[in-house]
Amino acid sequence: MKRALFNLFLLAIAVAVIGFFAAPGVAFFALRSAAQSADTGSLSELVDFGAVRQSLRPQLDDRPEAQAPPPAFLEDPIGAVRRQLEDAARPTVDVDAYLTPAALSGLTAGEGRYAAQRSRPDAAPPETEAAPWPGPRYWGVNRVRMAVTDEGGSETVFTFERRGAYRWVLVHIGLPEGATPVVAPEASPAA
Repeated sequence: MKRALFNLFLLAIAVAVIGFFAAPGVAFFALRSAAQSADTGSLSELVDFGAVRQSLRPQLDDRPEAQAPPPAFLEDPIGAVRRQLEDAARPTVDVDAYLTPAALSGLTAGEGRYAAQRSRPDAAPPETEAAPWPGPRYWGVNRVRMAVTDEGGSETVFTFERRGAYRWVLVHIGLPEGATPVVAPEASPAA
C-alpha cells in the first residue's frame, strides 16, 4: 500500500512538472484556436492587449529611431522635446489591425506583417490546416519566446509571460524584418 501511494505521489509530481513546462505551448495553441474561432472572451484572457500594442508600435513605424528609447529629459532636454514633437506630428500607426481575431490567426499561421490584411471585411480566413508549428527560441521560468516560421524563412516571434503557476499571457509580438504592407482602405458602399 505504501508503495502504491509513493508511486501515485511521484506520478502527481511528474504530471505537475510536465504541465509546468508545457503550459506555454498550450497557451500558444489556445491563442491560435481562440483567434481562429474569433472567441474574443478567450483572447482577452490570453493576450495583454496594452503590452502587445506597445510592442507593435515601434515595429510598424518604419523609422529606425522609433525602435530606440527616447532620450532622457535630464540628459538631453532638446532631443527629448524634439522627439516628442516629431512623434506627435507623425500619423499614428494602425496597430489594432494586427489585434483582430483574424489577424492574430494569421500571425499564428506565420503570415507575419501581411496578417493585418486579414482585418479587412473581404479578406479570406487563413488556412488552419497548414499552420506551422511554433519553435522555442527562449525558455525561462517567467518568460517564453516561440517563433513561427513562414515558407520564406521569416519568423514571427511570440513572447509569453507567466501570470500564475500555469497561466501564460501573450505580451509581445516580434514581426519579421521588412516594410509593413499598406492595408487598402475599406471601400465605402455606394448609396
